Amino acid sequence: MQTKILEIDPLNFQLEKIKEAAEYIKAGKLVVFPTETVYGLGANALDETAVKNIFIAKGRPSDNPLIAHFSDIKDILDFVEIDKNLFEKIKILTPGPITFVLKKKKNIPDIVTAGRNTVAVRIPAHPIARALIKESNTPIAAPSANLSGKPSPTDPQHVIEDLNGRVDVIISGGKVDFGLESTVIDLTEKIPTLLRPGPITPEKLHEIFGKIEIPEFIYGKAKVDVARAPGMKYRHYAPDKKTILIEYSGNRIEKIHQLAKNYKNPLIITFKEDTKYFSNMDILVSGSIENYFEIATNLFGFLREADKTNNDVIIIEGVEDKGLGISIMNRLRKAATEIWR
Repeated sequence: MQTKILEIDPLNFQLEKIKEAAEYIKAGKLVVFPTETVYGLGANALDETAVKNIFIAKGRPSDNPLIAHFSDIKDILDFVEIDKNLFEKIKILTPGPITFVLKKKKNIPDIVTAGRNTVAVRIPAHPIARALIKESNTPIAAPSANLSGKPSPTDPQHVIEDLNGRVDVIISGGKVDFGLESTVIDLTEKIPTLLRPGPITPEKLHEIFGKIEIPEFIYGKAKVDVARAPGMKYRHYAPDKKTILIEYSGNRIEKIHQLAKNYKNPLIITFKEDTKYFSNMDILVSGSIENYFEIATNLFGFLREADKTNNDVIIIEGVEDKGLGISIMNRLRKAATEIWR
């Protein structure tokens, strides 16, 4: 397949290029587009054949549901069951980096929801994403635009590395803002349940929805048998190299040195404040221990960069399970082949 690459400036884009990409969506083709979280691999959510091609292009298991993206919050009303009170609450967070799992109507194909009676819906804040959905005149089903299991793409070059020749169009719109996939919250029960941590923190969700459930699998302490939302069941974000995560603790530096002795050529991914402890070793800097947003934005980029080195193992210094750190550690635990606690 010949992939067309459209260069579009998100701050000053030409609508004609957006309309060109939208024609591909209308024709049942695959279009990669930037969101504020990661790049998405999109197709017409109401076209079963087009959606099936998403799974083929990614090598994605069919029991892993997709997110349906809309350009405006009111547009979800034609596709989900929701009461007025709940609708008013989710309006507070949209558009933005959050996905809501709601009861679906019959006009959403089962292939989008992995046969479940719920659907994950999101209204992205990125101007290119919203314009593409609007011009396509249909909800767009889209997972992250990477090969299944690999680190999610936060830069157009990541997409080209994974999907060039597998999709019809790649919109190159620069580096994304957040670098972590959207927060996913299930709103189908009386007490909402966090299914995937992301840029919207549990503290913010509690502020809007009151009490929320945070299952043990969010912290990597339990397995998931059935994927109620994307990113729950399978190993994700994983480099090809052996990747070892050191959970945050007061003696984490000693643990890293102890572990590194077992390998010929380890690569340490560490905070900029801790680089002084690894002066004679290969390192990548994840960001500042004082700035979890910086680490989150860099996360998938440094995992991809680490995988391209000639080191025989990747050892990652983890962050604390608090605020945005919960989202960072959720991704790192899924990426790791081994975890030291």
